[in-house]
Amino acid sequence: MKNEAVSGTVTLAHGAGGKQTSELIDRIFKRHFANPLFTADDAAVIEMEKGRIAMSTDSFIVSPAFFAGGNIGKLAICGTVNDLACMGAVPKYLTCAFVIEEGFEIKKLEEIAEAMEKTALEAGVCIVAGDTKVTGKGQADGVFINTTGVGIIPEGIRTSGALAAPGDVVIVTGDIGRHGCTILLERDDFGIEADVTSDCAPLGKAVQAALQAVPDIHVIRDATRGGVGTVLYEIAGQSGVGVNLDAASIPVDPSVRGVCGLLGLEPLYLACEGRLVMVCPEDKAPQLLEALRGCRYTEGAAVIGRITKEMPGRVTMTTQIGAQTLLPQPGNELLPRIC
Repeated sequence: MKNEAVSGTVTLAHGAGGKQTSELIDRIFKRHFANPLFTADDAAVIEMEKGRIAMSTDSFIVSPAFFAGGNIGKLAICGTVNDLACMGAVPKYLTCAFVIEEGFEIKKLEEIAEAMEKTALEAGVCIVAGDTKVTGKGQADGVFINTTGVGIIPEGIRTSGALAAPGDVVIVTGDIGRHGCTILLERDDFGIEADVTSDCAPLGKAVQAALQAVPDIHVIRDATRGGVGTVLYEIAGQSGVGVNLDAASIPVDPSVRGVCGLLGLEPLYLACEGRLVMVCPEDKAPQLLEALRGCRYTEGAAVIGRITKEMPGRVTMTTQIGAQTLLPQPGNELLPRIC
């Protein structure tokens, strides 16, 4: 049976390496992350499979730490798992490091750890090691988390932002901009009320199904900070191609579209935390869409554009009245700033 949760708030003693540190680790992190590979030693020892691995690390400082559809813990697992999946890897192992501000409620810390436990189980990854540091009051914004992940890349799979080719199609795995819109609304800076929930989700299993159906997917990218528009500019630059989008085909939740309309924001540049951009040969698109639509979190997959030889390095869009417009290249501060 799980122990009763620690009550109160995090103190500097919890980060000093003594009794309170051990208590925090044992009664919060070990309690939720325990598995046969989880270690109390200085490093986890893992038997590795032959072949190529993908490895990624990311830090999460989202404010607020709790939002509709998740919290910073769920986000930390999804973010790294999805980055591994974008390289065609099957996510296997994660480490996590916490930087916790003195005074942070331990009840909230446990909610975060519980979300990480649940999301890691769903994603099929083991948390094998970690670290905890406590800062003084005012030196951090509640809690920051870093996660590092390792995944195994199956034989014959290669994806890269440099592999998009003219004639390929651009697919997005669902409606865009929900996470950025959710964070913006949670901060309540504008007094807008809308029914929007973050799309934060682990997408490794959907990617595996997609690659099983279409092994030669050229590009898979996670549309996080900067959203789909930023990702498309990155792909256009890496591959030396143009991207032409069909405005009518881009899925946007009506509530997100309404908020963007009020504030003058473009959904293409709002962050997603459960949406991928994929580029594949046009003749393989039907199989890829079928595979994605059969998976949880990617049921709304749609073709939104094409890769072209024209205007390399640029992203253009065909509007709903048939006009061609050049999407601005993202720069300066993207709103809302999510990390």
